[in-house]
Amino acid sequence: MNYKTCDISDQFHPQVQYLEPKYLSYGAKENFSGKIVTVKCFEDNSLVREALSLSGRNSVLVVDAGASMNCAMLGDRLASMAISNQWEGILINGLIRDSEQINQMEIGVRALGVHPLKSVKRGIGETNLVLNFSGVNFIPDEYLYADEDGVVIVKERVEL
Repeated sequence: MNYKTCDISDQFHPQVQYLEPKYLSYGAKENFSGKIVTVKCFEDNSLVREALSLSGRNSVLVVDAGASMNCAMLGDRLASMAISNQWEGILINGLIRDSEQINQMEIGVRALGVHPLKSVKRGIGETNLVLNFSGVNFIPDEYLYADEDGVVIVKERVEL
């Protein structure tokens, strides 16, 4: 990647949205970016699995799991599926599991933390809608950029 979130901030502020700096970094890819795809679900990762089973080329999956601290919404199997389907990264307003394995994988993940319990699978949730959490509106087809300094959202792909 040839961008830095600090450079995007410098060049495009105040049009940039900044994710609150409470998300932890997992996966071997610290830097990732792509077009936003959204899923909203609570303690049920069925739609996360469904989204990651599709091509994610040049895309980042943003999951609003309601900041639940009760179970994980992503594990090593779904992270492997994401890599196979060319997702650039995943941002979860919730938790993951299998962090040791995910940290060895070529994917970028941001989440609130870890929990060993897997989610239920009932197929409940929504996709492709505007999400709002952690001070940011996540609009499908806008762009997310993540690196060591944070996560920013902009309306269009950045060319620096």
